[in-house]
Amino acid sequence: MMTLIAIFFPFISFILRGRIITGIICLILQITLIGWIPAAIWAVISLQNSPFRPTQQSAY
Repeated sequence: MMTLIAIFFPFISFILRGRIITGIICLILQITLIGWIPAAIWAVISLQNSPFRPTQQSAY
């Protein structure tokens, strides 16, 4: 799910992970259509390299 957010809304993926300033920089980059692709790639790579990956928790 976070990968889809990183592709379609790159700045939100940074903000949801607590990286507010990085999210703002990404938003500025993504405002232009040319900057959308680098912003999406940056967000996906950052998500893959993040040490705080959410895990599925059991309901039991």
